[in-house]
Amino acid sequence: MQMVILGIDLGKNSCSLVGLDGQGTVVKRRRMRPASIIGCTKGLPPCIIAMEACCGAHHLGRLLEAQGHEVRLMSPEYVRPYVKAQKNDDRDAEAIAEAAPRPTMRFVELKSEEQLDMQTLHRAVIGWWGSAPP
Repeated sequence: MQMVILGIDLGKNSCSLVGLDGQGTVVKRRRMRPASIIGCTKGLPPCIIAMEACCGAHHLGRLLEAQGHEVRLMSPEYVRPYVKAQKNDDRDAEAIAEAAPRPTMRFVELKSEEQLDMQTLHRAVIGWWGSAPP
């Protein structure tokens, strides 16, 4: 079976990957270090790769998009209802993969490096002034 959707739960030391086929059946489960995700996805045919939105997800998303994959970033609160039973990394990855093809799901736009730099600058200036500068 061909993998159509790959859900990735990003972590500092390890990441969980869950691949679903066209019927939503799990065809791949894997745990790996974040640095090895790019090598793992390089050999895959283009598919939808879904992750929860965070700073690292934007960087990884740009790299995966360059490989020809469609990247979908979701806010964590939209993924939470799809988690089955007790929360852990593997179940989070499965919930991300399950939530990605939903027609009503809202996604976060993939930000460029310049947009993230500007966002950091805004946060630093507001943090320093206590509010927006005069």
